Formats: sequence, C-alpha cells, structure tokens
Amino acid sequence: MTDNAVPGQFTLVLHSHLPWLANHGRWPVGEEWLYQSWAASYLPVVEVLRTLAAEGRSHLLSLGITPVLAAQLDDPHCLAGMHHWLGNWQLRADEAAMAGNVALGRHEHRLAAAALTEFELRWRHGAAPVWRELVDAQTIELLGGPLAHPFQPLLDPRLREFQLREGLADARQRWGHTPTGIWAPECGYTPGMEVGYAAAGVTHFMVDGPALRGDSSLGRPVRDTDVVAFGRDLQVSYRVWSPKSGYPGQAQYRDFHHYDHATGLKPARVTGKTVAGPDKAPYDPELAAAAVVRDVDDFVRTVRDRLVAESERIGRPALVVAAFDTELFGHWWHEGPQWLAQVLRALPEAGVTVGTLADARERGFVGEPVQLTDSSWGSGKDWRVWAGDQVRDLVELNDEVVRLALDTLDKMRAGATSALRDPVADQLLREAILTVSSDWAFMVSKDSAAGYARERAHQHAHAVREIAAAVGAGQVAKARQLAAGWYAADGFFPGLDARRLPSADPTGTLDRGPQGPAADGPAYEGHA
Repeated sequence: MTDNAVPGQFTLVLHSHLPWLANHGRWPVGEEWLYQSWAASYLPVVEVLRTLAAEGRSHLLSLGITPVLAAQLDDPHCLAGMHHWLGNWQLRADEAAMAGNVALGRHEHRLAAAALTEFELRWRHGAAPVWRELVDAQTIELLGGPLAHPFQPLLDPRLREFQLREGLADARQRWGHTPTGIWAPECGYTPGMEVGYAAAGVTHFMVDGPALRGDSSLGRPVRDTDVVAFGRDLQVSYRVWSPKSGYPGQAQYRDFHHYDHATGLKPARVTGKTVAGPDKAPYDPELAAAAVVRDVDDFVRTVRDRLVAESERIGRPALVVAAFDTELFGHWWHEGPQWLAQVLRALPEAGVTVGTLADARERGFVGEPVQLTDSSWGSGKDWRVWAGDQVRDLVELNDEVVRLALDTLDKMRAGATSALRDPVADQLLREAILTVSSDWAFMVSKDSAAGYARERAHQHAHAVREIAAAVGAGQVAKARQLAAGWYAADGFFPGLDARRLPSADPTGTLDRGPQGPAADGPAYEGHA
C-alpha cells in the first residue's frame, strides 16, 4: 500500500471473441478477420501480460476467451493459415518500402518480423499452452462462456444449458481450469439465467452498468442466488472507447479505416475526424507514443477520481470495472497494447489496487441482491440489436432451426438402437449452434458485413434442414454423407456429443440425459 493509496479496487475485463470463420471465406470478411485480430491483438496482448508477469505482477485482469475463438486458435487449419498470413504481412511491408513509403515499410516489417518470431516460438502448435501459462501463473483470471456465443435470453433453455456446460468443460480440457466467472455473450440477461449459472458452477458474470441501474460500484448477487453480477462502469470505460469518442480517435493514433490499397497496410494517422483518407497525415510512431503517455495519465487520473468519489458516495471502498473487447487493443487501436502495458504499471504506482473479478468477489466488493431484469450491452442496453425489427427474420430463422434440430434429435434418441455416439446427431447439433451465433444479428443490426452474416446464418440453417430431412426420410447413408461433408467445414469441438443434450421430460423440466465424462468435462478427443 503506497502513501497515495485510494480506497477500493480497479478491475480490467477483456472479452476475446470472434465467430467461427475457418473455411468460410477469406476477404473482405472471413479468415482474414481472424488473422488480423490474432496478429494485432492476441499476440501483443499476450506479450504485454508475459512481460508484466516477468516483473512479478499478478492478478492483472480478467480475460474472457470464448470457446469458439479458443477452438480456432488451436485449429490446425487456422494455425497454418496464420503462419502464412504473418509471412505475407512481412512481404507486404517490404513492398511498401520498395514502393517509396520507407517509414511505413520499416515500421510494419519490424512488427511483422517480431510477430512471426513470437508465433513460431510459442503459438505454432496451438494457443492453449500460451493461455494456460498465464492462468497457472495467476497473471489473469480466465473467464469462460457458452460454446459459440449465443444471445442466451432468446435461446431455448435446453440449448442454453448445453452450450454453457460444454463451454466450461471445453475450457477445462484446454487449460486445466474450469472458469467460475463468465462473460455472458453480449452481456445478455433475462431472469432465470442466474439459476442456470449457479447449477453450472458459475459464481460471477458481467453485465453492463445500466443493468444495475447505473450503480456498478459493487457486484450484486442476482435475485435469490449467490451468483454475482458485476457491472461495467461506463464513466470510466467510455473514457477509452464509446460509441462517440475515446482515445483511439485522437489525431496522433494510426487511422484504422484508411488503407494503402496496394499493400493493405494502414499508412495514416487519424489527423482529424473530418479529414478524408487521402488527405490524412502519414503515421508517426513517435507522435503516437507521446499520445499513449498522455492518455495513460488521463485514464489513471480518471480511475483514481472515480474510486474516491464512489467510495465516498456509498460509504465503503468501491469497485470500478472497465470492460472492453480485447480486439480493441491492437486491431482497432494500433497503440492499444502499448497503452495497456503502461496503464497496468501506472495504476499501482498511483495507489490503485488492481485485481480480477474473482478477487473483487473474494475481497467482499459485493452489495445487496439485485432484481436484475432483461438487459444487454448493445444499443439501448436492451435486446433490440438481436431481436429488433432489422433482424426479425433471423430471430424467426433461429426459432425454426432450433425447434427442428431439437425435435429431430429427440426422435433420433428415442429410436436409437445403440448407445454409441452418432456423428449425424453431433453435426446436426453443431450446425444449429452455429446458426444461433449472436454475431450474425449483431452484424446485420450494425450494418457491418450484413450480407456475410445473413449468408452464414442461412448456410448453417440449410445444413440443419438437409441433415434433418435425410434423417426424417430414413435415409441413413445420405444423412451420414451430409454430416461428414458439413463437418469438413464446421468441425469445431470434435468432442461435441449430442447425447449430452438435455431432453425435455413430460413435466417440462430438463432431463440432462447420459452425462458420462461430462461431470469432469467431456473427453474432447481430436483437439489440436
């Protein structure tokens, strides 16, 4: 405790997620999105955390990694693609230098060479050991989540439970740790979900600040459970990134949107929000580095002031939680990893206690229970992004596909003559899970690659329909052939076992069916 110590605790939460992109296009949307995020965010953020851990620092932040992203970072196809992408990045940097933009070429070549070296040294055979090292060292708290990032409030309870339990089991198989905290996809919540969390062993989860009526100064037990909801402090979080402003929009930082089309590199700094791309000033790493120092100081001052004010307001030490997508740091905001490293050093020096969500819970930063209601962290803090008029067709598609998949799986289960796994049932369930990914509705509502999103949703829905049709017609050989074909593209979670899907009994309660090894996590054979 330093002389300038302030009361309470600050917690940084990062949410790492991308939808399943492997084998589904490359550019402008597809695997390129994965490789850009991997190179610009995951590699440098891990390097920041490793460096800070080597300095003897621990309990730095809570890091959510969705199972569907983790699967891609361990997938042999994606690993080979990433290795190729990093080499190509270095070549593109050399092309920029030869074309006359020497400063840009040198900057990008240095980054690409360092990333390629780091990838070959630590990541080449999968990301699981990289994350596990940070978890084992208590550098981070790992947050888990449902398998493929569904918007849980709109999901059939059987599929909701299955995705959550299997997602937690997948984390245990990859990292040797079963997360007790989760990042609820899109911070989506509806009453009753806390009961499912408690049953799955989840002790705490994230919501957006307005879900706690704007008072996120303490975690809150939800309704009649001991499951704690932690809220994002918008006053602090929006200082970094908000729908309208934040540090990445400052003039000195690299501009995300303007490309050199010959090389795909980003040659300009923001310069001004109303300045057209071709008129922007060239990127200057030294100017950007000075801006990082300035914005670190501003953030530390903001956190200190907020902790003091909130502690005085509630009459006890308060909690401040700032939460962001991991991809902000590096991918969207080029200098984000530099800022992150400096902030995590500067906060303790300024007298701020830094800890994880689990630390906050254990240290008693928990208030009175809250009657949490429907909420999300999307526009309006309600469900409009995933259930509004713009995506009404996707909501109806999801309902149809889930009903068809579950009905078909129930009939297959009732008529089964063997207790062995059925690859047809497994793939049917995989495709249904992919159909209901929250990403597709989000991309449509935000008009971000909306065409790609609709195509993906309908493609997975088509897979469910044609497999279910073959099963319904008793065409066993055709169903197996179709399932094998779709598995070639959508073979994530090779240990996914449809026998563990809860079945609805006549009383309307969930019968979890044969659990087998799922009690300690499923036998996820076939992971890279």
